[in-house]
Amino acid sequence: MSAPEDLGDDAHGDADRGDLSGDLRSVLVTSVLNLEPLDEDLYRGRHYWVPTSQRLFGGQIVGQALVAAAKSVSDDAHVHSLHCYFVRAGDPKVPVLYHVERTRTGASFSVRAVKAVQHGKAIFICQASFQHKQPSPMQHQFSMPMVPPPEDLLDHEALIDQYLRDPNLHEKYRVGLNRIAARDVPIEIKLVNPPTLNQLQTLEPKQMFWVRARGYIGEGDIKLHCCVAAYISDYAFLGTALLPHQSKYKVNFMVSLDHSMWFHAPFRADHWMLYECESPWAGGSRGLVHGRLWRRDGVLAVTCAQEGVIRLKPRVSESKL
Repeated sequence: MSAPEDLGDDAHGDADRGDLSGDLRSVLVTSVLNLEPLDEDLYRGRHYWVPTSQRLFGGQIVGQALVAAAKSVSDDAHVHSLHCYFVRAGDPKVPVLYHVERTRTGASFSVRAVKAVQHGKAIFICQASFQHKQPSPMQHQFSMPMVPPPEDLLDHEALIDQYLRDPNLHEKYRVGLNRIAARDVPIEIKLVNPPTLNQLQTLEPKQMFWVRARGYIGEGDIKLHCCVAAYISDYAFLGTALLPHQSKYKVNFMVSLDHSMWFHAPFRADHWMLYECESPWAGGSRGLVHGRLWRRDGVLAVTCAQEGVIRLKPRVSESKL
């Protein structure tokens, strides 16, 4: 267990969460990432939130798989990387079985393989590597972008409401915003530099937003915060590649192919973190995205990468709407 300051001290609105009672704990902890043990290294996950009725949310599968893998290592071994492939769409109507293979347990590093199964077939495979703490004189990182603090920004719900109140908002955006507003998402988001209506036509494949889990998690279990971050990291991530194209095209099919994360420093997933996302390339019906999760004190906590399938179809011209 790290000292509280090692998890990122936050004197700007997060510290007061420390006195919250158990009934206000994050639903990500009490439900979404809470696995039922069935046998040694075998767990069952149930599902409490999905973005669509067709498939499970990829971040939930990643988070649950990491929970299962973390249960098979010692308390002082912490995840430093994971690499995942989504091989089939998850069915939100049935539980997922997670089988952990203890590939290697070493003095410094331990590797675990996790297979998620539904209807007798693998829907997801993951390799996670855990490390015992090792100090090193070699340390460096990029600098955190200079952005307004989350207290100065509109939350996701207020921002969407502001867009919807604008009489000049085109119907093609109104439908999508209403759909987003109807979701009961277990994370909070505050977009940095939200685009105006005129800017929606010329967006770059980049976005930044403050994000944290709803509710209280606490400072004691670093592994749990990593599992919650795995869930958070997939939300709106692949959509970064879509930003320059959404004015002319709408999504016909979009799904993650793979997802990788590298964990650099302790953090609290129930405290605000800045998610810096960019898409350096798209083509061949695929999009690549990179992401960095920053603590408020400027420490780079997590790096992410993902590639996904994105198939588009032209929007109906405004004259026909």
